[in-house]
Amino acid sequence: MLRWKDLVIFAKYGSPEPARRVEHSEAEWAELLPPERFRVLREHATEPPYRNAYCRTYAPGEYTCAGCGSLLFAAETKYHAISGWPSFRQPATRAAIRYAFDESFGMQRMEARCNVCDGHLGHVFPDGPEPSGLRYCINSASLVKLEPASALP
Repeated sequence: MLRWKDLVIFAKYGSPEPARRVEHSEAEWAELLPPERFRVLREHATEPPYRNAYCRTYAPGEYTCAGCGSLLFAAETKYHAISGWPSFRQPATRAAIRYAFDESFGMQRMEARCNVCDGHLGHVFPDGPEPSGLRYCINSASLVKLEPASALP
């Protein structure tokens, strides 16, 4: 289980390396992604609170990166944080997220990026539920929700 001190170490010294990398030029990303996803994933925009696709979604499944399809979060780690954006307690794997210090807009935050394509996902805060105390506050536009596969007859 990741804790805040782990994220600070990753942001300072480097996150675990992913199994693969997906890289495109910004022009290629602009061709590949719809405008809202491009703004969030590549230009580090933030979508409006409460008016996004997954803010109030709690069905089983998995959340993948809208840029490269990498698994980021399991639905069972999602919780209602009253933040206006989807919130998760833990990433799907230790190497799913790349962490970076973000001091934009006069704030001190921990940015969460896809570790495979480096797309901006949102931010992580140390005010989440125990046992980890983490709150991954993620833009819906950076995610694609996959429903669980139905059982075979």
